[in-house]
Amino acid sequence: MLVWGGIAGLGAAAFGVLALYRGESINAAWLLTAALCTYAVCYRFYSRFLATRVFGLDDRRATPAERLDNGRDFVPTNRWVLFGHHFAAIAGPGPLVGPVLAAQFGFLPGPLWLVIGVVLGGAVQDFTILFCSLRRDGKSLGQMAKDEVNATGGMAGMLAVLFIIVILLAVVALVLVNALKASPWGLFTIACTIPIALLMGWWMKQWRPGSVGEASLAGAVLLVLALVGGGYVAGHPGLGGAFTQSGVSLTWMVIGYGFLASVLPVWMLLAPRDYLSTFLKITTILVLAVAILIVLPQLRMPALTVFTELGEGPVFAGKVFPFAFITIACGAISGFHSLVASGTTPKMIARESDARIIGYGAMLMESFVGVMAMIAACILDPGVYFAMNTTPAALAQASQLLQQAGFVVSPAAMQQLAARMGEQTLVARSGGAPSFAVGMAQIFSSLTQVLGGRAFEALWYHFAIMFEALFILTTIDAGTRVGRFMLQELLGHVWPRFGQTSWYPSVLLTSAGMAAGWGYFLYQGVTDPLGGVNSLWPLFGISNQLLGAVALSVGTTILIKMGRARFAWVTLAPLAWLVTVTMTAGWEKVFSPDPKLGFLAQAAALAGSAAPNAGRLIFNAHLDAGIALLFMGVVAVLVVTSVWEWWLVLSRRKPPVVHEAPYVETGYATGD
Repeated sequence: MLVWGGIAGLGAAAFGVLALYRGESINAAWLLTAALCTYAVCYRFYSRFLATRVFGLDDRRATPAERLDNGRDFVPTNRWVLFGHHFAAIAGPGPLVGPVLAAQFGFLPGPLWLVIGVVLGGAVQDFTILFCSLRRDGKSLGQMAKDEVNATGGMAGMLAVLFIIVILLAVVALVLVNALKASPWGLFTIACTIPIALLMGWWMKQWRPGSVGEASLAGAVLLVLALVGGGYVAGHPGLGGAFTQSGVSLTWMVIGYGFLASVLPVWMLLAPRDYLSTFLKITTILVLAVAILIVLPQLRMPALTVFTELGEGPVFAGKVFPFAFITIACGAISGFHSLVASGTTPKMIARESDARIIGYGAMLMESFVGVMAMIAACILDPGVYFAMNTTPAALAQASQLLQQAGFVVSPAAMQQLAARMGEQTLVARSGGAPSFAVGMAQIFSSLTQVLGGRAFEALWYHFAIMFEALFILTTIDAGTRVGRFMLQELLGHVWPRFGQTSWYPSVLLTSAGMAAGWGYFLYQGVTDPLGGVNSLWPLFGISNQLLGAVALSVGTTILIKMGRARFAWVTLAPLAWLVTVTMTAGWEKVFSPDPKLGFLAQAAALAGSAAPNAGRLIFNAHLDAGIALLFMGVVAVLVVTSVWEWWLVLSRRKPPVVHEAPYVETGYATGD
């Protein structure tokens, strides 16, 4: 208790320094300390409370992976391999990009939401849905909503969730294509992870079953060789040209990869590739944390900027409430995670107790990634940050406010920075990824100099870009497979044979359907910058958080039906907050009279305009408004029907029927 009391006290002191110091430079180590102490205390105590008291995890109970083992989707998997797969699947571009964009509010709001939101909301959601799906033969979130809440609302929820995941995967894939376009180093390294993963899968499954350590060592060595080889390939006149691909050609490659990852047995490609990429992801983030503690960089962004209440930020419009909580979705709480937690992962868990480290622990690691991204953005000079993340037009409109705040930088300084990073320019490189890469490159360069080496800023910058691309690809492969499961469940209501996840004709057709669905929007976004998926970017955060509201509604319903209503507050509290924030943000995005913020106001401002592509922009604004209202309406119906279900069960007007799979005792030795 003394040790844990000391850790809690250190974390509280770090939060106090961050919150109370004004007008002085704050070391990034304080932010890092606050996050790490909070993660440690909450994992040790709160996740254990959830596992034992709320869920009652039981290792004597056979999991779906054991009972339904088919060697393809249901496969008992080592918990560390599965942790790697789950973390790689949930940790897409969100925890890297969202915190960087939200840094326009200052260094304080983002980390508070990242740390507090994850331990009380995001990790709870992931753990809860993973447990619920684990007890229901790995059923998807939409199917559990239909079974446990309401048939009509559940079916509408299944359709909405399926549509959201198609849009989400298309947006994520577009980020990947833009990151790898004309980047031979990144493309070569990421392409190499596929044959390396196939080798690891064959090693652990066929050649040396269970030899996770051997395969991990071989995979790590080959991954390092691929990283080093990428630099050689990029400089080779012949190979460099072969790995320098256009956006359209990369689009077809990504679509093909998503299809293959969905149809191949999970042990062959998906699990080992995600496990392999986790080496790079987690190792890089941990080394970055150590570098921060050694270099001790200063947070140059203030705790709060003028844009927290002004609502006229040059990076994106809107006040800190509710838009900080929408911009930072992944890392604090993300509805997409519930699709993975009710998709591939529950079909691979060997023992119920593994759900704690995988469900709760992996989400803490993603939040840690978000904190690292926030630090990387906030150690930049504020003038550099706003010059990189703002379009020239928005920068000109906000120039007076930026000058008053001292957030200015000369064009010469920006050109010098670009030259150091090996880029032509870094002005207006919006999207968050380049800002994170510059901050990460500066930290690693400072570390190498402290250790007596050279800075290598350009090398570290391009490594960071490749690192971010790897995050995105692992979301695409797992997301396509999860979408395939959902599509199979939906088609199973029309033809039951299609609902059998092991029937290969169904696997091939539904995988092709999912890949074609998000691939269509991806192609539109790549070929038409004013249309296609780009028009859906503003809905990314809203739809993701609305999925979280669906997941928490389903989780609360199941807890109440299990007779654990006294513990329902663990999901009900984050649900109430999430619904309030997301519905407020959605309403403002649709109906705000500010053309910078409201979709309908944007369309009205463009009406009668002679500007190029005005008609397409008006159509996109109306499309955004319609989809936002559709998502909000469907989620509102599901939340209301869930509340009605709670009332019926708690008032004893309806028997609390749960749809758990029958209890079967495990065949594993409990002492293993």
